[in-house]
Amino acid sequence: MTGFGRADGARDDWRWHWELKTVNARGLDIRMRMPNGLESIEQDLKKSLQSRLKRGAVQVFINIERENAGTDVRVNADVATKLMAELKTLATGLGTEPPSLEAVLGIRGVIDIAEPDADEEETAARLKAVTATFDEAVQSLVSARTDEGAKLHGILDGVLNEVEELVARADSLAALAPEAIRKKLEAQVTELLADRADMPEERIIQEVAMLAGKADIREELDRLRAHIAQARALLHEGEAVGRKLDFLAQEFNREANTLCSKSSDTELTRIGLDLKAAIEQLREQVQNVE
Repeated sequence: MTGFGRADGARDDWRWHWELKTVNARGLDIRMRMPNGLESIEQDLKKSLQSRLKRGAVQVFINIERENAGTDVRVNADVATKLMAELKTLATGLGTEPPSLEAVLGIRGVIDIAEPDADEEETAARLKAVTATFDEAVQSLVSARTDEGAKLHGILDGVLNEVEELVARADSLAALAPEAIRKKLEAQVTELLADRADMPEERIIQEVAMLAGKADIREELDRLRAHIAQARALLHEGEAVGRKLDFLAQEFNREANTLCSKSSDTELTRIGLDLKAAIEQLREQVQNVE
């Protein structure tokens, strides 16, 4: 299910902005971009998301700014001295000028620019404030997904109504009336016996059973009605039912395929194709459900 959540926070000269985005996914996939200094709370933030969301690919971003930030510049004199000596020896051997001090200072590890050591209590308080703001962003995301879910409920209910109407149309076809099915079977059996008079009785029984099975789609229609009822029940559970609906959409499609394969009536075939189109729409929309 798609959604977006945002929350801003501040403490002293620190400012931060959370952004959470979700898109459709079969399961729950959380990806967090956390800057240095937030490693200690990353797992707790992830657990908080896992307790609120059950499905979706989630991207978590935080942008941190600090006003009037001071820095400490630390020079590793021992490393610089050894480098200068080694490079001077190397330059003499190669017959070149030794590198300048500026060049040596540009080597990683010689100069370290860092923020001043923070007070532990202040760091803990800041992390607590960042976590609280994250919870606000999560709530914003959940609210957005809830609003989308309410819209999806109406869409899915409409698709189920369409499927139900198509099932009712198929059930009312004259070609599916018991008398019509009986006459059709009689004609097929008569033709079968005429063409295959020497066929063993057991084989004839098998052929007749197969013809009878293809002529009767009442079981498929009954299962489609049961699937409709189950889908509506799931939509009213108020819980994460996306995976269950996804599986149920596959069952819908299986019955529609069987109905089309059994059909020898033009109108029933047309209804079966409409059913498949409606069920495909159902399957696509179900991907948006948590």
